[in-house]
Amino acid sequence: MQKNVGPIDKTLRIVAGLGMLSLVVLLEGSARWFGLVGLVPLATALSGYCPAYTLLGIDTCPVKAGR
Repeated sequence: MQKNVGPIDKTLRIVAGLGMLSLVVLLEGSARWFGLVGLVPLATALSGYCPAYTLLGIDTCPVKAGR
């Protein structure tokens, strides 16, 4: 699993994931559980790997010397 998420992308994913997770607290009723979708961008940011990027051929990770 090669990292394909760069630092700016990672920061945006963390902010978006936390924003979506906040819906669990802010919304009422069964709609609040849609906030759990925020776990996906958080997981991809923390792992540095996005399966969708692999399928689309996208790589926002900066070029490394050994690459």
